[in-house]
Amino acid sequence: MKKLDVPETYGSMVFDDKVMRARLSVDVYNSLRKTIDENAKLDVKVADAVATEMRDWAVEKGVTHFTHWFQPLTGVTAEKHDSFICPSPDGGVIMEFSGKELIKGEPDASSFPSGGLRATFEARGYTAWDPTSYAFIKDHTLCIPTAFCSYSGDALDKKTPLLRSMQALNRQAKRILKLFGKDAKYVRTSVGPEQEYFLIDKEVFEKRPDLVYTGRTLFGAMPPKGQELDDHYFGVIKPRVTAYMEDLNNELWKLGILAKTEHNEVAPAQHEMWLPIITS
Repeated sequence: MKKLDVPETYGSMVFDDKVMRARLSVDVYNSLRKTIDENAKLDVKVADAVATEMRDWAVEKGVTHFTHWFQPLTGVTAEKHDSFICPSPDGGVIMEFSGKELIKGEPDASSFPSGGLRATFEARGYTAWDPTSYAFIKDHTLCIPTAFCSYSGDALDKKTPLLRSMQALNRQAKRILKLFGKDAKYVRTSVGPEQEYFLIDKEVFEKRPDLVYTGRTLFGAMPPKGQELDDHYFGVIKPRVTAYMEDLNNELWKLGILAKTEHNEVAPAQHEMWLPIITS
């Protein structure tokens, strides 16, 4: 079995700063960095140049489609896939992707929850490229992280309020730092998430209607009052679980996700992974 080259694998499916620095011209890269770091206005010509290199990079990795990837108020992510292909005069196709397609999309939004902001027949939502989040490849599709908002600027997703909060913190943190004689260009905020999950055999899962229909336990035996299962918490990870964790780590590392810690949790078949907080 070929040994995994973690440094080589990490971020290999992400159009990150390293890739942009290598593929974009100095002027385009510096302009884009100013937009990312200092919230400067994005130049249309810069967007066209980024879109061209982003397309070429993705096609080299076997990608055929792109999508504006966003988080509406449904509790799950949403995406609409469009292919890069465009007809050519000779009856064939060419692969195209413009700055206009990169910057903005219009997925309608009539069927997404809006918190009562507008009636269904008045619905119009736009996805706007968020250059502070790197584009990535998943299942042969170029995923472009975007914010989702209405024509009037009302937030229709979970990301827009987050971005606005980060801007507010950046502005106020710089103001406070200036009082202490520190003239910072920007202040970034970040979090270190953790994910707890259960691994259940498919055959056992299919025998539980509550798990199949709701994704959670609705009935079962009462848990013990003591710590009878303390041998599981931080215990030796079983081979099948280890194999799953290895696959999970590989996929996360390809997407530049810093999966670092994994262990058994308290309940039977419960496990956990977490990512460290990154500061800059």
